[in-house]
Amino acid sequence: MKSLSLKLDEKVFVETEKITEMLHMPRNRYINAALNFYNAHNEKALLKKRLAKASLLVRANSMETLKEMELLDDDKD
Repeated sequence: MKSLSLKLDEKVFVETEKITEMLHMPRNRYINAALNFYNAHNEKALLKKRLAKASLLVRANSMETLKEMELLDDDKD
């Protein structure tokens, strides 16, 4: 496990202390859980951005392919 020096705003510290006392949870475990949650949240947000960007990149090609397939369908009739 890595050690970390952390400076917190007074309000955040007081809220954290109050919550960890109510949960009967060590502050270190609470902060680790919070960071895990925040990391997962940000990973999802970053993935969403990458997928949106990829979708824009293939959109034109997809529309072109769709038009070609529609022409093939028209040729069948």
